[in-house]
Amino acid sequence: MWNLKVGQPAPDFKAPAYAAGQMKDVSLKDYKGKWVCLFFYPLDFTFVCPTEIRAFAQAEKQFLEANCQVIACSTDSTHSHKAWFEKDLPEVKFPILADTNHSVSRNYGVLMENEGIALRGTFLIDPNGVLQ
Repeated sequence: MWNLKVGQPAPDFKAPAYAAGQMKDVSLKDYKGKWVCLFFYPLDFTFVCPTEIRAFAQAEKQFLEANCQVIACSTDSTHSHKAWFEKDLPEVKFPILADTNHSVSRNYGVLMENEGIALRGTFLIDPNGVLQ
């Protein structure tokens, strides 16, 4: 388990993701030189999460203008992400990590081990990969 602290390197990750109709692998290294806003949410197809996710989608242009990539993460599969985002959240274009092995959630300290789901959490990572 990582001991997360501001000013320390962010835990690296590589995970399958759903992004704008495609499934692909996404890693933190893909965004070296950019800010990253990594946020976690509990589960697809829940009634609260769409509000938060839509807010990020509506602000995505401003994030990109500030050289910041938004990335979401839950412990659901890419197939679950695809079904939910195509049905209910088609405006979301940023990557949604499928943390089915729980490594990303665990490393960022948001995993509820007994339930296998991520708590809500938002992390800002600078262009050098450092938590801010």
